[in-house]
Amino acid sequence: MEEALKDPNFIAGFTIAIGAIVPAFSIGRFVSAAMEALGRNPSAGPAISTNLIVALAFTEAIAIYALVVALAIKFV
Repeated sequence: MEEALKDPNFIAGFTIAIGAIVPAFSIGRFVSAAMEALGRNPSAGPAISTNLIVALAFTEAIAIYALVVALAIKFV
């Protein structure tokens, strides 16, 4: 196990796996909550959509940061 923790390929793979799974669950939760809110109050659609798009962009940025860190671990 200690050899795997020293392997840059393993660490890079683990980093991108965690960095992809967590934002995926977060996006699912955000969209679910937005659809629920739209179902309760359809007239608030534009405000909910704007906030949803901003939240999704920030969440995707976290996944991109994880990719950059994984690439840095692998190649630097």
